[in-house]
Amino acid sequence: MKNSLREVLEQLKDGNISIEEAYETLRTYDYIGYATLDIHREKRKGFPEIIFGEGKTKEHILGIFERLMKFHKKVLATRINEEKADYLMENLQSRYPFEYFHHHSNARTFYWIAKEYVETKKQGYIAVVSAGTSDFSVAEEAAVTAEFLGCEVKRIYDVGVAGIHRLLDRVSVIEQAHVVIVVAGMEGALASVVGGLVSKPIIAVPTSVGYGANFQGLSALLTMLNSCASGVSVVNIDNGFGAGYYAATILSVIEQSIEKAMKQGGKK
Repeated sequence: MKNSLREVLEQLKDGNISIEEAYETLRTYDYIGYATLDIHREKRKGFPEIIFGEGKTKEHILGIFERLMKFHKKVLATRINEEKADYLMENLQSRYPFEYFHHHSNARTFYWIAKEYVETKKQGYIAVVSAGTSDFSVAEEAAVTAEFLGCEVKRIYDVGVAGIHRLLDRVSVIEQAHVVIVVAGMEGALASVVGGLVSKPIIAVPTSVGYGANFQGLSALLTMLNSCASGVSVVNIDNGFGAGYYAATILSVIEQSIEKAMKQGGKK
């Protein structure tokens, strides 16, 4: 980011760009009345701002989505129901007929990746492990988010502790992942079991799936927070997006460390 700032200032000093062009390059947010978009987030964090669709009107989501398209090569919106997805698809496809927009109904996501954008997949992969089919939508939110952020994902679904032999048959695939996301409702025991079996960091996602005493995911959340297995971190109830983003961040840090080590090795 510092190098980018210096380059812009040098171009301005040399007269290669105007003050207005320098301002457009360096400004950190874009105000559109009902939203203030963090257009600088990709430079700071490696990933662009992502739209949380729940609670927003379909008109506001469309306006934010379209505006972010002007600053980034890909845009993701989460918690998009069918009505909002249909509205976005209809309006965006009519305005950008040569671009492709994707609605993932199970993950409740809607995204766009520019045709000219070439994704460089991060090294390694993320394993998304779910306890039951009822956890599918949250697991898919995590998986689709991670894939959107440039990660390879392997899905291991419906391997809860009620039939633990299903999980044991897939342990080798889980162990070879760089990061593991475990999604479970009911009592949420799967995260502790996986945490005791593999050596990789575990991101646990409690879901609101369960009977009355589950308290809409609170029991699973408390189980995961109180896990006796080491190396288990926990996101909020039903927060598949947060888990996918966190896992992608870990892979990004690993990739940066490898690149730095290779550069240093080449200088010797």
